[in-house]
Amino acid sequence: MRGSTLLLELLKDYDVDRVFGLPGETSIPYYPEFAELHVITMDERNAVYMADAYARVSFKPGVVEGPSVGSPYMLPGVIEAYKSSSPVIVITTDTDLYGERMNMLTSLDQTALFKPYTKESITVTSADDLSHAVRRAFRLATGGRPGPVHLRIPNHVLEEEGSISLPPQREFSRYPAQRPVADQDAVRLAVSALLDSSNPVIICGQGALYSRAWDEVVELAELMGIPVGTTITGKGCISELHPLSIGVVGGRGGTSFSNSFLEKADLIFLVGSNTDSSNTDRWRYPPRTKTVIHLDVSEAEVGNNYNSINLIGDAKATLREIIREVRSRGVKSREVKVDREEFEARVTEIASMSGERVNPVRFVKELERRVRDQVIVADPGVGAIYVSALFRTGKAGRNFVFNYGLGGLGYAIPASVGAQLGSGRQVLAMTGDGSFGFSAGELETIARLKSDVVLFVFNNSSFGWIRAEMRIQGRDVRGTDFSSLDYVKIAEGFGLRGYRISTDQEIGDVLDKAMGSTPSLVEVVVDPEDKFYPPVAHWARALPHDVKHVY
Repeated sequence: MRGSTLLLELLKDYDVDRVFGLPGETSIPYYPEFAELHVITMDERNAVYMADAYARVSFKPGVVEGPSVGSPYMLPGVIEAYKSSSPVIVITTDTDLYGERMNMLTSLDQTALFKPYTKESITVTSADDLSHAVRRAFRLATGGRPGPVHLRIPNHVLEEEGSISLPPQREFSRYPAQRPVADQDAVRLAVSALLDSSNPVIICGQGALYSRAWDEVVELAELMGIPVGTTITGKGCISELHPLSIGVVGGRGGTSFSNSFLEKADLIFLVGSNTDSSNTDRWRYPPRTKTVIHLDVSEAEVGNNYNSINLIGDAKATLREIIREVRSRGVKSREVKVDREEFEARVTEIASMSGERVNPVRFVKELERRVRDQVIVADPGVGAIYVSALFRTGKAGRNFVFNYGLGGLGYAIPASVGAQLGSGRQVLAMTGDGSFGFSAGELETIARLKSDVVLFVFNNSSFGWIRAEMRIQGRDVRGTDFSSLDYVKIAEGFGLRGYRISTDQEIGDVLDKAMGSTPSLVEVVVDPEDKFYPPVAHWARALPHDVKHVY
């Protein structure tokens, strides 16, 4: 069997139904075989973002391919997947391996490029090795802490004859592939600490979503009467209409309301969180003086930034053991009231404020009333910060995708394609005018695929987040402004329906039209972040008391 055909058959063995990528000379041998799976994109980086988002919502590894010449452009997407622990199989074709030393066009050291930001970079030297390499790639990508794996395939491997040397390990076509449970002594110690605490709080990170542990999170919270918060990337681990939900915590998406629970708690139970600077507001929430239990599948993360009781294991499986242990001790639930009235009154007050441009708080609350089963994907900036802090999701599950592993611009537009294909649901993508320039070409992909996607472009004619950070630091604002484009015309030029929201009164009507006629793009005209401050913890602490904000 030719190597190209063999590769396709191996991917099908792992239930792969989408491969994201674009044509290149070194990849030509497998294009006839890949036609039925291929999602053709306009840019290699965006292809990886699509595979990343596909993996997050489908609970299957995302597969992306690129030619030798395109391999360097894939790296930003690979780094995001690596930092976010997203299982992505990154396939790059190559010239003959010795070609780099002969200055063959497009040759480069792909292994050196990808090795630091993947769980492993595997070079396939013969068609007979493909089955072993693909087998290893899926096992590594889905096992333990998920992450990207790189397969480097020289052109000749695709042309030569080969055979399958090892059968597929089909259990690694999904994740978590297996569910290791934390040590029983550690479980008992953690339960004792929970029982001894008077005011515990559970905080769930993205690892709890990867593990699909939301049922266990709610069961433990209700069993013991414990409030539950999430990090921005863990949003969805509990319905935020649940009486024990406190919403998103930390520096991005956290509020004075939610973070106050961490200040008052005597114990914080971290589930699937890497405790990074964003999720913790540089380790302010939770304070390092608190008692901490830390559950994570990665031994690199448990206790990494806190002195904690450490549980190394799958979140769902280990929470089941914790629940079993708690029930065996006959524990009665605490009486806990999460009182949101004062905070919600402040949100309502800010949402009612009128100005010359759209009030983003009102926009988010209007959107919240209309969302039923959609997936929301958001770039860093206006979309992500208001959605994470103020959009109260009514159900648990993977309903949000934020790229706060690395946090680069330009993620949401391509990710919306992967999220829609991976979930089969309508996707609402929140991007900014700064991010738009990174990935505008994928509007062609969205139009060609007739994707059930609504793109919201928040237009403030600037890199608004950086403007605000400069203001907060007391610096002159420089290099952040750019000309305002007509995003409606751009959308229509690509074949999407285009809409614009310029005032608060237009929000509801335009949302209804855009969400009912996809693919579509909605330009939302807003002030830069330094004129209408979003809920960012360290900004709120630096603002004068008379400045209105929802933190």
